[in-house]
Amino acid sequence: MLRENVSLENNLSFGIVGNCKSAALINHCGSIVWCCLPNFDSPSIFAHVLDDEIGGIFKIIIDDSYSVTQKYSENTSILITNFSNNENEFEIIDFMPRYQRENGSFYSPPEIIRIFKHINGKPKFKILYDPRLEYSNGVTNSYIKERFIVSVIDHENHDTLYLYTSFNKKKFLDQPEIVLEKNHFVNISYHEKIKYFDIDEALFEFDKTKVYWRNWCSKTPKYKLYNDEILRSAITLKLLTYEKTGAVLAAATTSIPETIGEVRNWDYRFCWIRDASMVIKVVAKLGHKKIVKDFIKYILNLIPEKNEKLQIMYGINGEKNLTEKTLDYLKGYMHSKPVRIGNAAYIQKQNDIYGILMDAIHFQIVKFNDDDKNQELWSIVKSIVWVVANNWKLPDKGIWEYRNEDKHFTFSKVLCWVAIDRAIKVSEIIQNGTSAKKWKPLRKEIYDDIMKNAWNEKKEAFTQSYNSNHLDASVLLMEPYGFIDAKNEKYIKTVKAIEDELCEDGLMYRYKNVDDFGLPSSSFTVCSFWLIDSLFKIGYQKKALNMFDNLLKHSNHLNLFSEDIDFKTRRLLGNFPQAYSHLALIDTALNFNLEFDNS
Repeated sequence: MLRENVSLENNLSFGIVGNCKSAALINHCGSIVWCCLPNFDSPSIFAHVLDDEIGGIFKIIIDDSYSVTQKYSENTSILITNFSNNENEFEIIDFMPRYQRENGSFYSPPEIIRIFKHINGKPKFKILYDPRLEYSNGVTNSYIKERFIVSVIDHENHDTLYLYTSFNKKKFLDQPEIVLEKNHFVNISYHEKIKYFDIDEALFEFDKTKVYWRNWCSKTPKYKLYNDEILRSAITLKLLTYEKTGAVLAAATTSIPETIGEVRNWDYRFCWIRDASMVIKVVAKLGHKKIVKDFIKYILNLIPEKNEKLQIMYGINGEKNLTEKTLDYLKGYMHSKPVRIGNAAYIQKQNDIYGILMDAIHFQIVKFNDDDKNQELWSIVKSIVWVVANNWKLPDKGIWEYRNEDKHFTFSKVLCWVAIDRAIKVSEIIQNGTSAKKWKPLRKEIYDDIMKNAWNEKKEAFTQSYNSNHLDASVLLMEPYGFIDAKNEKYIKTVKAIEDELCEDGLMYRYKNVDDFGLPSSSFTVCSFWLIDSLFKIGYQKKALNMFDNLLKHSNHLNLFSEDIDFKTRRLLGNFPQAYSHLALIDTALNFNLEFDNS
């Protein structure tokens, strides 16, 4: 009897392959369960992860005798799935081509290459090739042509997908059992190819892509502690960058729920200014300048006018309207509806984004001083100061994007302080502090306001918002952003209070108060890293290291993290892979290494 091994399916046991244009998720037994082409935010061609009946899949079906293992080719984003029994063995090597041409440009076509590598015996399997274009909204039919299989959807948006293969095309579609006796390839391409493509070309693309990734990884420093985890997270962050514009995505998916059966399902295939600014700062620490420069270019292109206010998020090509709608015909991940595309949060007001972006701009200027770029950035700096000066006293939606009530969130106020603090430092670097003199009183005013209104004597902690009794993990970032020292008694008490109230068996709630959708019931992964980092800095180093080691065990089999972790089952939840989670992993591990180097 043939079957697909699904024992790990409920833990987001996926690998990601990509080429900085789009990405695909491949499950632990070699089936492609999510992919959008030609770009990250295009309609899906495979969406099995959102509907296991009509979503679309490229499925590998084996019998019970096979064991399946999966790993990344060392220092690459190339995924290898191995199938073996006592007599027969083969591998599927998955990647999206990416390499540098002789003229310096990068070749990143919207296609997935799958190499079926024969290793031993006569392995047998079946293939179900079932693309469903346009988010499965319509009927997709596949037709055999002389050089390829073309899939066409009956939909108002005409779209096509091409498959090139060395397998017999008729057998490929008819699903007979395949006996693998030599190497074969499959190329799933958004575009019809002009030139002939065969197994030798597929292997050549593989070699060039492998060289690209190993060269990229060679530019990342090696660390004594957690080097493998840092590197895998760095590769993952790289995969979530959109090279054409410099945008950085929050995640590669939409609508994987924060909690099974609830409605906290969002589309994360966009560029949040907050998340992206944090990503490029941590990637810059690893020495990857191009990502930083590309993102700064993206920001400059977003703000052509000095008086234009920032949105909290944009499309990967700079789109400003991200209207949200639901795809009600899809049943959702594990029946968790709705499936959403677009994100209504783009219209929200979140004052923290100015401080986080200003922090990234300051870091860019310090790290990669460029007079021409500094001149453009200086206009943005002054505009941000103007916006913050006129808005910091107002309530907002906060970092967690409450969809209803505006509040005076502590984190937002702290990041307003950060915006002015970094603007002062930028002024001192590029114009001898001329503007800094007039901005320093504003910095002090914001600081005094926070110290007066965010501190709660009863809780002995800085709370989620002014005059509130609720605690919030985001407040832990007061120290990393330089607002308060790790040895300050109020910060130490805040860390301890947050740990006592929000930490459960090593995993963190963002907050415990009821929000727009009820009481949160899953752990937000980035917050667990924030707590570990804070405990380490206030002196609980052994405890922090133990918590870090335990948290790493909750990644999937390829050391990848999503947005959330279920408190009871430890199942990964939320969109995947999550940039926020991986940047926090890197940042925390770098702080451990810094302490190790200084000891």
